[in-house]
Amino acid sequence: MEYIEAEQNLRVVTEYDIIVVGSGPSGIGAAVAVGRNGGKVLLIESQGSVGGISTTGLMSHFTGNVDSALYREILERQAQKHYFKGGNVIEIDPELLKNVYFELLEEAGVTILLYTLVCGAVMEENHLRGVICQNKSGRVVYRAKVVIDCSGDGDVAAYSGAEYFKGRETDGLMQPATLMFKVGGVDMERAALPGSFETKVPTHKGELQALAKEKLPAPAGHVLLYRSPIPGIVTCNMTNVTGIDGTQAEDLTRAELVCRSQMEPIVSFLREYVPGYENCYIVSAASLIGIRETRHFRGIKTITEEDIWNARWFEDWVVRDAYFNFDVHNITGSGLDETGIQHKFEQTQGYTIPYGCLVPEKVDGLLLSGRNISGTHMAHSNFRAMPICLGIGEAGGVGAVLAVKQKIEVREVCPQEIQKILFGIS
Repeated sequence: MEYIEAEQNLRVVTEYDIIVVGSGPSGIGAAVAVGRNGGKVLLIESQGSVGGISTTGLMSHFTGNVDSALYREILERQAQKHYFKGGNVIEIDPELLKNVYFELLEEAGVTILLYTLVCGAVMEENHLRGVICQNKSGRVVYRAKVVIDCSGDGDVAAYSGAEYFKGRETDGLMQPATLMFKVGGVDMERAALPGSFETKVPTHKGELQALAKEKLPAPAGHVLLYRSPIPGIVTCNMTNVTGIDGTQAEDLTRAELVCRSQMEPIVSFLREYVPGYENCYIVSAASLIGIRETRHFRGIKTITEEDIWNARWFEDWVVRDAYFNFDVHNITGSGLDETGIQHKFEQTQGYTIPYGCLVPEKVDGLLLSGRNISGTHMAHSNFRAMPICLGIGEAGGVGAVLAVKQKIEVREVCPQEIQKILFGIS
């Protein structure tokens, strides 16, 4: 059965040079880069604040690294705001980081639109001309010369008809979802803080990773605990739900329910088995479920696992010194997937990402940014790290500005000009 919605004329709002959809780290990087380089830019975000997983998703800290002056500036600004000094600069205070992002966006002259869902693409043949949005003001169209899709799942790119595949190439399965939460009342002098699946913590009651697999409700079953900038507060990355497609509302709802059902058993486990957590309690949980993997779009270039292992230096690179590991969470259970590599990841040089990974193969007027760029399932498990996504966003922002100023398609932008603007390379 189908219902045909009545035809309606949508109001077209002021045209922008560039629209950035999504305000996670890649969206922040893109919008600030556009604004600082003289572009008229609108940032559209579905949540009530900016930062995506790094803030609303209650992420504990930045992992991985990239050569980005903006990333370093964000870390420095957040550190200056910390109420308690002396912590690790990569640790995140979500509320302070939101303020840092807002300051950067406002200083760069970015127009921000929150509580707004992008629900369609305005296409003229194979050229993206704008986005259809739904919010409290109604259903409207925002037009732009270039749209940068920083939505994580690549919603705009999907609406535009850009080609993609989901999950891993062999079976389409995707990494599990997580709802981050914080606990208070932790004795930090005694607290165990296992930061990876491969970190073993022996206690008088047993090894913690083994105990978690035995005691916690599946598919939860690992211990990942991270220090926060606030004394006595620890961020838990321990809820886990498999078989989730983050592009489906029903799956997102199930992920929220399953992860929330695991929170109290996890806290009970911490109080009974983990040193320093005997009196811990839930302080807050993320307002945004953590989706690690959905769509991988087909660009004019594709970065692979081999490119990362070999620290490949692409001639048309626009992101450099990207560094992380192959962080593949178990697709069918808890812990690290059999394909994942954390402690044994031995490539220490970093790698580059070519501009072609940001350019969809068949759609003009669109750039990909963040974890939705053109890459394999395994490569994605590396470049999805937030600092790298921010660096990708910066490159996309500069590329979009060059396309607008030079009145060319984004696929025609010279990557060396992006290198010059971002890194001073002539």
